[in-house]
Amino acid sequence: MRLKGILVSTLAALAVAGPALAGEYDLVIEEKTVNVTGRERPAMTVNGSIPGPVLRMREGEEVTIRVTNRLSELTSIHWHGILLPANMDGVPILSFDGIAPGETFTYRFPVKQSGTYWYHSHSGLQEQSGVYGPLVIDPAEPAPYRYDREYVVMLSDWTDEDPHRVLSNLKKQSDYYNWNKRTVFDFFRDVGDKGWDVTVRDRLDWGAMRMDPTDIADVSGYTFLVNGQPPAANWTALFKPGERVRLRFINGSAMSFFDVRIPGLRMQVVQADGQDVAPVTVDKFRIAVAETYDVIVEPKKHRAYTVFAESIDRSGYARATLAPREGMAAEIPTMRPRQILTMADMGAAHGGMSGMQHDMPAQDQQPGGAHGAGHEPPGAMPAMDHGSMGGMQHKPGTQKTWPAGDTASDQPQGSTAPHSAAGAGDHSGMTMPMQHGAMQEAPAGGGATAMGHSAMGHGSAGQPAAQPMEQEGHGIATAAGRSGPEHVGHQMPPRGETAPAGAAHGGMAMDDGSPKILSYADLRAVVPNYDTRPPEREILVRLTGNMERYFWSINDKKFSKAEPIKLRHGERVRIKFVNETMMNHPMHLHGMWMEIENGNGANNPRKHTVNVPPGQTVYADVTADALGQWAFHCHLLYHMDTGMFRTVVVANVVAQAE
Repeated sequence: MRLKGILVSTLAALAVAGPALAGEYDLVIEEKTVNVTGRERPAMTVNGSIPGPVLRMREGEEVTIRVTNRLSELTSIHWHGILLPANMDGVPILSFDGIAPGETFTYRFPVKQSGTYWYHSHSGLQEQSGVYGPLVIDPAEPAPYRYDREYVVMLSDWTDEDPHRVLSNLKKQSDYYNWNKRTVFDFFRDVGDKGWDVTVRDRLDWGAMRMDPTDIADVSGYTFLVNGQPPAANWTALFKPGERVRLRFINGSAMSFFDVRIPGLRMQVVQADGQDVAPVTVDKFRIAVAETYDVIVEPKKHRAYTVFAESIDRSGYARATLAPREGMAAEIPTMRPRQILTMADMGAAHGGMSGMQHDMPAQDQQPGGAHGAGHEPPGAMPAMDHGSMGGMQHKPGTQKTWPAGDTASDQPQGSTAPHSAAGAGDHSGMTMPMQHGAMQEAPAGGGATAMGHSAMGHGSAGQPAAQPMEQEGHGIATAAGRSGPEHVGHQMPPRGETAPAGAAHGGMAMDDGSPKILSYADLRAVVPNYDTRPPEREILVRLTGNMERYFWSINDKKFSKAEPIKLRHGERVRIKFVNETMMNHPMHLHGMWMEIENGNGANNPRKHTVNVPPGQTVYADVTADALGQWAFHCHLLYHMDTGMFRTVVVANVVAQAE
């Protein structure tokens, strides 16, 4: 493989090694030609590199970041996981107009937190083209753990294809990149291993659902990168034997999950999504798109170690090396066989999900955690198309002011509060007059449509898959495990009842004999959450879509047809994620933390991105402490772009007389 990457390889290494000056930063986004795979291809770079430079900040300082757009189209930078004023969040239409070609936009905000984060474009598919980079914030107080040196390890996926062509291929044929479909030879092999009846039953089940058990990642064929370098480049981090080395893992991919391990070393996880957690020692962890995990390793021998990050579809890997000196390399582990999904990997969902085809009443927001009635006729799920998101990304000047006195429900899609209103400290413009009970009612038309299996990409109802038991204590509440009445009722579970999947974090068990694999259940915040009030209400977020037509949605609604999720400033809510699809969805909420309900009470971990595995239910509590309009979406780029996106509005609510 030719590695004369004009920018990617060398400049990325320099960028990682040389952070920008603290306090003020200048970023330039422009088109460049890069060579990652041996072919020169067009890309979008930040300061001439992929990824962009490490921005190093300190908690408590005020930062100024000037971003200049030298592209021929609108661009933006979103500061992923950072708590900041809404008008500095960097989401076109919601936060600001975007950055027009030739213009420079200046971001200014106080740094209120510390940890490992990243930044990326929130315009179109630019993130896939290279507009992303690491962001590290040093704490105001010493970290509660010791380390001798540190490195950013930014994982990402690169394609030589135009990202718009990738999406077009998926729209035409959702399994376009599924290169691992089972064949007739696999059928006869399974007959030999499992017997005729079991094999035929399995094929019928999957066929009836119009699903493919090898459909693990929407896009295969990527080249996976570490700090912008492909595996053959062997990005290397140095250490002295006996040192404690902190590795700041960031998954900046557009679509790829990774299973990370370092053969010969155990990893002590000390941060998740930039927040300190009680150290937990693991042999492997799965990192969803947009998540970050910080680990400390202690290599004691004078030898090299391979940092090995396999994509979950086993189509490739990112690779780096820890070594005492440059030029050393360790053995690269053999790729594990590509996995075949089972009903258990799907949360044994399709027995339980069968109920969803039958006029399931479900509403976006439920007072007190209970659902009222509200059906839409079967088949009413609107079509989702790529164009539905276009207005959010590329149409500067189309914003509409949210007139003072309008209710949030009157807010037109794509409109935005004036900057003065959404800006830091100016809350007056975000006051939301509340009609009697306005915040207690589901938005008009917010009831979920009845979801037929055809809409889910399923061919028939209720395959007799084994139902997983809901686990007590730290267990899992799966969509599959809920009976019809429970699902209709959506009663709020007792605090501490539920947690995401254990070893199956990510949707598939990494069952290769590893003694310890990180799960969300292992995460315990070092510093208790400042708000421990019980949630006042539950918001149901059903993750839905149509695999055959390749569009994704929330509560069966495309973004352009959906009402914003409205939160009263200061209120405490519980989000109930129910994944009704066969894919993982890393859900990212801008501007506020989500506290995963994993049984640790006040020490439940705070995250900006929560992965929801197929067929599972995950709960997270949110304190609505940030006024303004915020994005809330799946961080798989093509899922977000085709509709799995909502606006969250946090506003002061003024009660009015009846």
